Amino acid sequence: MVLTELKPGEKGIITDLSHIDENIQRRLLDLGVLEGREVCYKCALPFGGPCLLEVCGQCIGIRKKEAMRIQVECS
Repeated sequence: MVLTELKPGEKGIITDLSHIDENIQRRLLDLGVLEGREVCYKCALPFGGPCLLEVCGQCIGIRKKEAMRIQVECS
């Protein structure tokens, strides 16, 4: 399943980041978004805005387009 299929407040384990552009992948890795890490999907902002995630105790916002390419499995 993809990250955006989680309900707000649900947690999942990141399983695949390979479908994201390499530059964005590198930036996500710098922020602690790694395969095998737990991620909490906080919310999606209205009108197709960014998605808010919590990883390693920090909240980050990423474009919905990138969030839809992150594979997760429910934890």
